[in-house]
Amino acid sequence: MINLIWACMAIIGIVYAMFNGTMADVNQALFESANEAVTLTIGLVSMLVFWLGFMRIAVEAGILRALAKVFAPIIHKLFPEIPKGHIAIQYILSNITANIFGLGNAATPMGIKAMEEMKKLSDSSTTATRSMITFLAINTSGITLIPTTVIAIRIQYNSISPTEIVGTTIIATIIATTSAILLDRYFYTRSKKKSGG
Repeated sequence: MINLIWACMAIIGIVYAMFNGTMADVNQALFESANEAVTLTIGLVSMLVFWLGFMRIAVEAGILRALAKVFAPIIHKLFPEIPKGHIAIQYILSNITANIFGLGNAATPMGIKAMEEMKKLSDSSTTATRSMITFLAINTSGITLIPTTVIAIRIQYNSISPTEIVGTTIIATIIATTSAILLDRYFYTRSKKKSGG
């Protein structure tokens, strides 16, 4: 659906430029944007490689294992249906840790794996479980403490202080994630009351 919307917007823009006589401007913008996109991508790749390497060092040094132990009680409270020590918990912890460091690309495969493992615990093949909904709500809230990608973009565009957004990102993350968890719990409790459970 998103692809269809983007395609329609592009077609409308090109048709409008043809009738308006600004096709030369559209061509120039296309080439400039393509050049800028390549430059931006190269800058982002370097930053992502750095943080992925950092994550690898954290894994080898046992830092992620230590973080998993710290967060495990919270994760078990948030996902009470998942048995302790289940592989889904490890994938959830890996996903959240990657998101905390702003590594959305690294977090996505872990998130998909977590969903697959939670689906295996489900009785229904068509309905999302409570754990799946909670996990989706937390991920949608944008749980990030170090917005690596945004910092990389700010560096690319010669920002004077590219890391100054970290403080506001932490505040936004706390508010968004807390709201997501509270809303998730509210709607879960309400649905249980409606179903008489």
